[in-house]
Amino acid sequence: MDSTIAPRMLFEWCRIPYEELPGHPPARVPFRLCADSECMGRLMARELVDEIALTNAEGRPLRAIIPCGPSCWYRPFTDLVNRERVSLRNVTVFHMDECLDWQGRELPRRHPYSFRGYMEQHFYGPVDPELAVLAGNRVWLHGQNVEEVKARIWQAPVATSYGGWGQDGHIAYNQARRHPYSHVTLDDVRNSTVRVQENNVDTILALAQRTFGTAYQFVPPMSVTLGVKEVLSACKVRLFSDTGAWKQTALRVALFGPLTPEYPITLLQEHPDALITATDATARHPISEHPEWDLGLDQGRPHRSVAFAVRA
Repeated sequence: MDSTIAPRMLFEWCRIPYEELPGHPPARVPFRLCADSECMGRLMARELVDEIALTNAEGRPLRAIIPCGPSCWYRPFTDLVNRERVSLRNVTVFHMDECLDWQGRELPRRHPYSFRGYMEQHFYGPVDPELAVLAGNRVWLHGQNVEEVKARIWQAPVATSYGGWGQDGHIAYNQARRHPYSHVTLDDVRNSTVRVQENNVDTILALAQRTFGTAYQFVPPMSVTLGVKEVLSACKVRLFSDTGAWKQTALRVALFGPLTPEYPITLLQEHPDALITATDATARHPISEHPEWDLGLDQGRPHRSVAFAVRA
């Protein structure tokens, strides 16, 4: 299978009107649309609460991989848990990733990119203590517990992976590797596991634009992440995004592209129970809305591989 993405291929995927993406015949992963963040937040919350309630009724524990974001579902989730009295005491949460400073250390909890700080405040904090996930079942990642988390996650099956994706189609913090002297194959990405890593320049710039007015100096340069192997080990995988332009091209590659280490999200195509959900703003693409554009794709130029083709 050719794993490179030529501009002409990318153009054809990006020109599909967003409302035609659900059920589009060539799509390789099931896809659904939500009108906006509020709609998606309610959907995410309802589905996870229902899954937890079912396992509680059957007397089973639930092991889930949970991301820091999209943030739209935390309030609906905690409201449902409290209102419907759904106990989380048999839930084990494996946190998907975490940002680190340049020495691989945890960030201050009030840093905008401290995922632990954010989730303690918004995911755990509002839940009635009688219903809350037990402290010992909150499995946080940091730079010094990689082997411990890896061993614990493989002790038993994971039921569900919730997550999003990045500008290069990274799931968790499994970015497309861009090191000039160290290249990875598709099998390397497929079998990647828990690790500490440097963040890519494009990831840093995307996060800087999103949060800090493009002040890249404040973006954490390192991260610790579950590997693709852990994320896709779950019985079902549900990816969501309401972030708009930052995620638009990676979505099209995930749905229509070949398996490629350029976009790790394409490995979702191998999972037997995967579903991608995006808001209208994330599913739209400017190329589909500007048929008058001439991108010079028919000028006889060589088509090189495209590794990053979204506007940060």
